[in-house]
Amino acid sequence: MLRYVKAAFFSRVPLPGLGQVPANLLGVVGFGLLGLSEPSLWLLGTGLETLFLFSLSTNSRFQKVVDAENLRLDEGDAEQKRRKLINALPHDAQQRLAMLTSKCYRIGEIYRNQQAEVFALDANSDALERLKWVYLKLLVARNNLLSNSAGDSEAGLRSKIATLEKEVEGTPRETPLYQSRSATLAILKERLASFQRRQEALQEIASDLTRIEAQVDLMLDNASIQGKPQTISLDIELATNLAGSLLYGDSEPAIADLDHALKAKPDAPQHLE
Repeated sequence: MLRYVKAAFFSRVPLPGLGQVPANLLGVVGFGLLGLSEPSLWLLGTGLETLFLFSLSTNSRFQKVVDAENLRLDEGDAEQKRRKLINALPHDAQQRLAMLTSKCYRIGEIYRNQQAEVFALDANSDALERLKWVYLKLLVARNNLLSNSAGDSEAGLRSKIATLEKEVEGTPRETPLYQSRSATLAILKERLASFQRRQEALQEIASDLTRIEAQVDLMLDNASIQGKPQTISLDIELATNLAGSLLYGDSEPAIADLDHALKAKPDAPQHLE
C-alpha cells in the first residue's frame, strides 16, 4: 500500500508546453509557502492532501497503472542483468545462444503467422523464453567451470600423485619431510577428485545444451509442418542440477535475481528447473 501512496504523492499531470508536472508536490509546496502568512492554511492543506492521497492510492485503476510501471522497471533491470551475463560469455557461447534465440524467434513467428489464439501465443512465447533462460544458465555454468580450472589435466595430476607416492614410501615416517609430502599427496588426490567432478559436470552440461538444441529444432520442424499451432511443452529432464548456486560463480546473484523474476510471473510453469 505504501508504494501506491508514494506514487500518488509524486503523481504527474501533462501540461501543454511543460510536459509531465508533479502537480501534487507543487500543491504541497504552495500550501506550505502560503501557510507562512496564514498558518490555518497548513491545516486545510493537510486535510486536502490526506483526502487526495487516500482517494488516489486506493483507486483500483491507479493501482494497476502503478503495478504496470513497476513491472516495466523490473523487466528493464532484468534485461540489463541478462545482457551482462551474455556479454561475459566467450564468443563461441554467445554465437550458440544467438543461434538458439534465432530459432526460437522463428518458431514464434510461424505460430503468429498461423493466427493462433492469443492465449496459445502467450503460452508458447513464455515457454520459449524460459527455454532460452535455461540454455543461458547452462552456458554461464559451463563458462564458470572452465574459467576456474587450474589448468592441470587428469593425466598430469595422476602422474604427480604416482611420483609423490613413491617419494612418500621412501621417506622415514617420523620426519617432517614425510608429513609434508603426505599432506601434499592428500591435496593432489583432492584436486584429482575435484577435477573429475568438474569434468562430470561439464559433460552433463554439454549433454543438456545439445538436448535443448535438438528440442528447439524439433519444435521448429513441428511448427513448420503442422497446420494448427501446438502448445509447446517444457517437460525436459536435465542431467545438470541448475539449482546448485556454486555452478555460477560470481554470476550467482544475477542468476538468483533473474530466477526470482521469472518465477514471479503469473502461471509460471516450473519445468526445466
